[in-house]
Amino acid sequence: MARLLVLTRDGTTALAFLVFVALIAAKLNDRPDIQYQGAFHAADGDSLALEGERMRLKGIDAPELSQTCERAGQDWPCGRLAQRSLQQLVSDNGTQCGGSERDRYDRLLVVCRSDAGDINARMVASGMAVSYGGYLREEEQARAQKLGLWAGRFEMPRDVRDQARHESSGLRRLIGEWTGWE
Repeated sequence: MARLLVLTRDGTTALAFLVFVALIAAKLNDRPDIQYQGAFHAADGDSLALEGERMRLKGIDAPELSQTCERAGQDWPCGRLAQRSLQQLVSDNGTQCGGSERDRYDRLLVVCRSDAGDINARMVASGMAVSYGGYLREEEQARAQKLGLWAGRFEMPRDVRDQARHESSGLRRLIGEWTGWE
């Protein structure tokens, strides 16, 4: 009987300790959203700037600024048009963007809203960006309606970035071989 009481006491103490640790961890992860409002500048189809803060639209991925896509056998500047589309959506002073996380480039990951609703969702729904961990329903609709990128052929923006990194590292290696630099 005494052994049962000791086990119960020890189990209760361990459980209380685990709950306490979980509460501390939750509090440490509970960062407040950083909010911005104003007329933003679209650096590309999924990146913004305002008041010196660089931001990336959370849950979407737009074509790289220099990226081209194909539609009806013709190339079109999908990266530039994605930037223009985003600029139109965020140019109102009432646009609000907020978030609490940062990406590896120290950009604030944000969801933006205006009177017309969720701007991140509108970029994907118009076919000017793809889902990147969010907005799957909007992407399915854009695909079905063959809007924007989905009207033809395109490379996923992530693949374009990966290819550019690979080519850049190959160029550095080649220059290193020619010059003897490592």
